[in-house]
Amino acid sequence: MGDDRVEVPFSGDERTLLNAFLDYLRGTIGFKCAGLSDEQARRSLLPSRLNTAAGVVKHLRWVENYWFQVVLGGKPSLAPYTGEDPDADWRVEPGETISGLLADYASECAASRELVAGLDLDHEVAFRGGERLSTRWVLIHLIEETGRHAGHLDVVRELLDGVTGE
Repeated sequence: MGDDRVEVPFSGDERTLLNAFLDYLRGTIGFKCAGLSDEQARRSLLPSRLNTAAGVVKHLRWVENYWFQVVLGGKPSLAPYTGEDPDADWRVEPGETISGLLADYASECAASRELVAGLDLDHEVAFRGGERLSTRWVLIHLIEETGRHAGHLDVVRELLDGVTGE
């Protein structure tokens, strides 16, 4: 896997720019994991034992699912986390591979793109006890969340094997 990130245009309508920035960051997740072995992707080098390359990818898959499919799409949550185990979406289980986790993440991102393509940016849904949440808000939030976790991967990757870069 190489650098499959999209080029973000310097101008365009709001939807184009929001989607391009999010897709660039989604691609950055794969870029940061390129060439990692399963052992490296599972290795914890930070105080948080969950903050591994594989854990970040798994978590982001479920972040995509929650905000797009559950919140905007109204589908039931299938995420592994529960009240008793709120970090299960970070925990890499035996048999899970970095390539499989990246494929799951890519599939989830494709489903998110498809859902968002059919929604107006001003489309709103009920959220958390009567609040209203728009498609625009979810896209901006996912840019923030994915960007933050891409930064975590910067640190994890440099600690693993010294690889740095954008």
